[in-house]
Amino acid sequence: MFITLYNNNIQDKQLDVLASMLENDSIIVIPTDTLYAFVCDIDNHKAAKQLALLKGKALEKSNFSILCENLSQASQYVKPLSKDQFSFIKAQKTGGFTFVLPASNLTPKIFQSKKKTIGIRIPEHKVALELIKRIGKPLLVSSLPHPEDLEEEYYTNAELIYEEYKSKVSAVVECEGVSNIPSTVVNMVDSSEFVTEREGLGQIQ
Repeated sequence: MFITLYNNNIQDKQLDVLASMLENDSIIVIPTDTLYAFVCDIDNHKAAKQLALLKGKALEKSNFSILCENLSQASQYVKPLSKDQFSFIKAQKTGGFTFVLPASNLTPKIFQSKKKTIGIRIPEHKVALELIKRIGKPLLVSSLPHPEDLEEEYYTNAELIYEEYKSKVSAVVECEGVSNIPSTVVNMVDSSEFVTEREGLGQIQ
């Protein structure tokens, strides 16, 4: 299914359809602040395993992140934040960042592994936020692979993405406000020293 949404006029009926897909083992492609991404229900192991297969990895060895509505929701999946960690995240325009943090006991249940870290993303894109609110929990997320031989247009053209993945996902959602730049990844596992692992859309404040 190919669905076009508009930030200033997102229909509840469209969101209900997408939320129902997520609650029923589906993987969908949605826009984020950075790139289009695969998402699925964080608690749906069947969908999570399928998502791992799309990326060519076993679930327990996958480096997926989670999309959270806000820092309060994200805090359930990471160990208690230090004052420095909390202050740093609050100071950023969060949509362009992935924050890598020590995982709480909830996170290994997603992967069925002994995973010790998790990437946290707090989007500012309306579609992602509305879907998180609809299902009442975070989404497991992974950016689409971007082969070097494909033109830059592929990164932000939902129609091209749909042609590539229409047999592998339940829906591709088109919407404005998607960048062709990936997120800035900040490793915050050491609570006293934060390391930028990848420069991207997020500009550190």
